[in-house]
Amino acid sequence: MYKAAPIVLDEATRSELERRVRAAKTPQRDVRRARIILMAADGVSSAKISKEVSISQEYVALWRRRFLAKGLGGLRDEPRPGRPETYGHDDRIKLAALATMARDPDDPEPTWTYKALAEASGTGISPSQAWRILDDMDIKPHLVRGWLNRRDDPGFWDRVRDVCGLYLSPPENALVISIDEKTSIQAKERLAATTPAAPGRPARQEFEYVRHGTASLLAALEVHTGEVIATDIVANNSVTFIDFLERLDRQVAPDLSLHLVLDNGSSHVSKATTAWLGDHPRFVAHYTPVHASWVNQVELFFSILTRKVLRRGNFTSREDLVTKLMTYIERYNQTAKPFAWTYSGQPLKVAS
Repeated sequence: MYKAAPIVLDEATRSELERRVRAAKTPQRDVRRARIILMAADGVSSAKISKEVSISQEYVALWRRRFLAKGLGGLRDEPRPGRPETYGHDDRIKLAALATMARDPDDPEPTWTYKALAEASGTGISPSQAWRILDDMDIKPHLVRGWLNRRDDPGFWDRVRDVCGLYLSPPENALVISIDEKTSIQAKERLAATTPAAPGRPARQEFEYVRHGTASLLAALEVHTGEVIATDIVANNSVTFIDFLERLDRQVAPDLSLHLVLDNGSSHVSKATTAWLGDHPRFVAHYTPVHASWVNQVELFFSILTRKVLRRGNFTSREDLVTKLMTYIERYNQTAKPFAWTYSGQPLKVAS
């Protein structure tokens, strides 16, 4: 009886095959091939593998042989026979070089289109062929992803560790409070009422609206209970911020220290705020790195507020907006829970 040659995997190869099986974007043919090799390495017979992955035993044997001969490279499709490529290596490289090159800053069109790339290449490539060539190289000149060029902050990791340390292990006899402002919240009133959802049709919201001004919110999230204290503010300045700190000073038991997680907003780092904190030693400020206010947990609450109240809300006035915000926060506090901070200090992913 024929017996297939055994397959032995090293740690790196097994890790890569398991990654392919787990990854949501892995093509199903590659998932199937990875599963064949993993099961074969675990001693599963080709007949059983055939049933598990719904493929014939001949194909199971084919991918086993190819893996034994070429390793991971053997699991790729080999070039198919057909007519020679119309556009060769140099044409393709020229197209890729153009697509990955910044356009002339004086050009009124800052982003490449496939038509413009095809014309600029001078190779006679059509726009549709240009798309196919670049897609095969995983180059997408029509897409733009925003990013922020973070200023140099030599204390970046020290600040991140400090804030994360507060979340994971708060000091004794202390509250950890995450504070920030959500400014310029628009009081939008739709010109027509929203139509409720119906079978086979989602709710429909009027696109045009009247804006009745804006509101700003100053909020403090008690990190380890999840409760929120918030107030409507007219001006986002040191005076307003210090008034809020004094409110916390009055409301929190005097035997507790308050560790504040703050970003680098002007009202948080001003001379007046710094002097006030110096006069109130039970307040300890912990600043997030520059351009890293995402470390501040109150931003999670602001995201919830946006989704549940603001995104589809209808507000007849600024006062109506503030009332609905405060009503939601009061309701939120009735069942508030701390956010599950699952980061343990270990890398979340180890590169293979």
